[in-house]
Amino acid sequence: MGRSFSLLFLFAALLQLFLTIPLWAQKNTEPSVAVDAFLKQEMKDLRIPGLQVAVVQKGKIVFLKSYGYGNLQDSTAVSNRSVFSINSCTKAFTGVAIMQLVEEGKVDLSAPLSHYLDDLPAAWQPVTIRQLLTHISGIPDILRIVGQGSGSFVSMTTEAAAMEKVKAAPMEFKTGTQFSYNQTNYLLLGKIIDKLRAKPFADVFRERQFNIAGMPHTGFGDSRDVIPHKAQSYRYVSRLDGIKLPKDTLTNVYEEFPAALRTGASINSTAEDLAKWIIALQTGKILHGKSTLKTLWSPGAFNNGSPTQWTMGWVSKIRPKHQAIISTGGGRSAFFVYPEDDLAIVLLTNLSGSYPEDLIDELAGYFNPEIPLYDPISALNIQFRKQGFEKASEIFREQQKNNPNFHPSETDLNDWAYRLMSRQQNKLAQAVFKMIVDAYPGSWNAYDSYGEILLKNGQKEEAIKAYKKSVEINPENKNGLQILQRLAN
Repeated sequence: MGRSFSLLFLFAALLQLFLTIPLWAQKNTEPSVAVDAFLKQEMKDLRIPGLQVAVVQKGKIVFLKSYGYGNLQDSTAVSNRSVFSINSCTKAFTGVAIMQLVEEGKVDLSAPLSHYLDDLPAAWQPVTIRQLLTHISGIPDILRIVGQGSGSFVSMTTEAAAMEKVKAAPMEFKTGTQFSYNQTNYLLLGKIIDKLRAKPFADVFRERQFNIAGMPHTGFGDSRDVIPHKAQSYRYVSRLDGIKLPKDTLTNVYEEFPAALRTGASINSTAEDLAKWIIALQTGKILHGKSTLKTLWSPGAFNNGSPTQWTMGWVSKIRPKHQAIISTGGGRSAFFVYPEDDLAIVLLTNLSGSYPEDLIDELAGYFNPEIPLYDPISALNIQFRKQGFEKASEIFREQQKNNPNFHPSETDLNDWAYRLMSRQQNKLAQAVFKMIVDAYPGSWNAYDSYGEILLKNGQKEEAIKAYKKSVEINPENKNGLQILQRLAN
């Protein structure tokens, strides 16, 4: 009886492994052919105009290809020289610039901000450099205080005027107790780089990173700059000038990044240039010590000792195997490094809201079939395609039962669902939010998010139930209380 049970369990585990491995691996298809098919299908499903991909394996670029159109107005095809906005992926470069200063003994990650900059509010002064890098500073975010959109100041004519308003604002929370993605953090890091290098950080990045790695198509800029070979950025919108459109409409993206904010966004690059940068980073050309690279990719810590998701300008995806260190920007650009696999993938698109980060672990499976097994979202996505997303909760339970590597966090799942919602995949988003509620029935935030998608999908009565449950679990949920009050009127 015991032997039969063991054989049955082994068979079930092998079947689950087989079902999760990409079809190309099952059929012995060449990775390049399968990658082509995968990316073309994803471009079609997500309506991505243009895309670039580069794969680094064992220190070499083993796959480099471009797809679609960089400019729809002129039907200009994407080439390997086409330049894409990488937006917040810029923060990874800022993290490297700070770690170069650390390596030279000019910056201490544990030192207070006041050690490097003057004229700071008293509450800002004890914030450490590491807390800035990992977004747990509590310092007010300049975009929330005086800005709007992807970097534009509203009715603020100078950086000095903007900063005075930010400095007068109260702290968002006690330093080290919460995470809050924050552009002020990286503005301040830029000031430190400027001061300690005695030159603008844009020059520092070019001299100490771009030139060393051999990145001729990489630099800072926004929509006001004339950038050779620049791919036009696009976004689908459902409303324009306050008017609801009959269907989602593709529009041009226009973005301005004031000079002070460019350490948080504003680099433009190619997949090939970024691949070269990753190679240079891992081979000691940009950071010279292995311990420095390890620190760059190590999470910070909250006051209670628990690790932050962010490292020094990057995000860490902690897994039992195949850990990923990632950077994402603008909902359209991303690169993942898998240190233990000697693998990295760069995926750039010109569609804001395409979220290529949701594709990269699955794409990595074409070069190492085991990687998607350790990414819960990839594992779910693969099964959704096979079984249908309507069975999301059932698929989730199957993964929990049969996939020993399936350990999703509520935060990762919630972020994924919001990305689905932002690209108008509302039915799929609702299925995922419902899956999260079923998986985490004690989470007030899960019910709050579920209520939001139910409202968006016109299911008012069900939304009220979800918000009531959220408030029942957490009576301090101000968002839920406000929405319930509004719905009652």
